Amino acid sequence: VQLQASGGGLAQAGDSLRLSCAASGRTFTNAVLGWFRQAPGKEREFVADITWNLGTTNYADSVKGRFTISRDKAKNTVDLQMNTLKPEDTAIYYCAARRSLSGRYIWWGQGTEVTVSS
Repeated sequence: VQLQASGGGLAQAGDSLRLSCAASGRTFTNAVLGWFRQAPGKEREFVADITWNLGTTNYADSVKGRFTISRDKAKNTVDLQMNTLKPEDTAIYYCAARRSLSGRYIWWGQGTEVTVSS
């Protein structure tokens, strides 16, 4: 599975950005695709994920109500709509995939940088 993330950039607090992750290669019916982020000097953290088959979503508390994850089966993409951005959302964002809800994330895309200024 290959993952290609795009859509990062500069934003001001309160703005919106949309990240996209294009998936290619082998697919799995029960796959889960997610977004993680790593801020400077901090460990990578979970942001959101979505089950490919049913579209069930899960969010970190820090982004609930502001971020929305979605998938497009026809395009094989997973998007992260980020609204009401805060400076603390500044990070490199990574998309990742795992075979199922019980598995670990084993496929990772390259990061896309998001910088939010106050």
